Amino acid sequence: MAQKVVLRVPAMTDDKTKQKAIEAVADIYGIDSIAADLKDNKMTVIGDMDAVAIAKKLKKMGKIDIVSVGPAKEEKKPEKKEEKKEEKADKKPAEGEKKDNK
Repeated sequence: MAQKVVLRVPAMTDDKTKQKAIEAVADIYGIDSIAADLKDNKMTVIGDMDAVAIAKKLKKMGKIDIVSVGPAKEEKKPEKKEEKKEEKADKKPAEGEKKDNK
């Protein structure tokens, strides 16, 4: 299952250090996407990988902080809601049918 790791990298201050950080993390197997924000000095990595491996790679640049590790947000599946609506419709008798009251 894919996870989202957000790290704060204070050493990432300009485009050159940002590129070094991205290249260091890009070597890790299982990464789907990498996003780096210079304004907040944060890096977001999404994929099926180990958060500790990311931390080890970035540790070479200097001090890092792991802000959060959690599941990557997936799109909601509307199919389940449609199935529930269909089940409720099946339980109601059709307009032409009569209810059996015994």
